[in-house]
Formats: sequence, C-alpha cells, structure tokens
Amino acid sequence: MMSTLATGFGFSSLFSVLSNPGQGRSRLAMSPGVWRWMGGSLAILLLGLGGCGGLTSAVPRQIVLKQSWEIESGDRVAGQLVTGSLGDISVQLRGTRLRAPFAGQVELASKGFHCIYFSSPEVPAYLFRYCGVRHPQIGPLQAGEIMGRGQNIHFATLRRQPDGAWAIVEPSDRVLERSLNQPTSTLGF
Repeated sequence: MMSTLATGFGFSSLFSVLSNPGQGRSRLAMSPGVWRWMGGSLAILLLGLGGCGGLTSAVPRQIVLKQSWEIESGDRVAGQLVTGSLGDISVQLRGTRLRAPFAGQVELASKGFHCIYFSSPEVPAYLFRYCGVRHPQIGPLQAGEIMGRGQNIHFATLRRQPDGAWAIVEPSDRVLERSLNQPTSTLGF
C-alpha cells in the first residue's frame, strides 16, 4: 500500500531509496540522520493522507424558499457582508452558547452567512434557521446541547408549505428563548 501511495504521489524513486537505505547511500550520499528525517517525514505525510479518507463532510441542506428578497444573508452590498435579512430576528449573544431548543438535527445551510438549520420531530412542519453561528455542531443533538456560538445571530422560523417549499413565518419567542437559555430540569421534584 505504501508503494502504491508513493507511486501515486510521484514518490516512487524516493520510496525505493527509503525502502533500501543501503542501496540509496550508494546512489545518494546523505547522512543517516537525513535518511531518518526523510523517512519519518514521508511516513507522517502518507499517514496524514491516509487518515483523510475517514473524514466526512457535511453536505449543506438546500431548501426552496417561497419568498425571495433582493438582499439576503450572505450577499454583499458596497463590499460589505450582509449577515441577516428580512424575516430574521437579530440577537446579540455576547458569548452565550446557542442551544438546541428540542431534540433534533443540525444541518449546514447551503446559503447565508454561517447559517444552520435545526429540525425536530417535535415540530415536524418547521425549520429554524440560525445565521452567524460559529463552530456549529452538525448532526443529532438532545434538547439543550450546544449547537454553536456567535457574537450576533439571526433567527428565522420556516414552515413547510403544501407544495413542499418553505415560507418564513413569524418566529416563536419560546423557541428562541429555549435556544438561548440553559435548559431547566423537567423532573417534578
């Protein structure tokens, strides 16, 4: 496998020299310390490249939105980045963590400035969009788990329409509140 990777990356001659250091010294005059450094460096490079195969990248979710605005999150106006748009509620977090309002799923949004979508089987006809989120936790989360952080977030509520498209609707202050507060215990003690 190492020779296959070395050949694929154009290191076949270097690999053969490293595999046979006695032979290599006769062809290339280098000290044993240089050979060890080169062999260790190549091994680290190849291990790093091999480790990349296990990485999975999140595919951003694309939705069809019924409304379209002239200026949307992610656009630039006069060279300045637009971070929110019509239909968003903007909240200054000041270090507050953004939390999952219910047990559900966080996905990257295909459009917008650092936007994520949150969906939950508890409210199946709705998507919650949060923009301005740094270091999002993609995937399934329990209620109250951290979805990400940000200085200012922009929150929108989307409702599925009969034709399968989504429309921005009036946001729920309860959902936003649950996203900003530490969850309280549900036990009745």
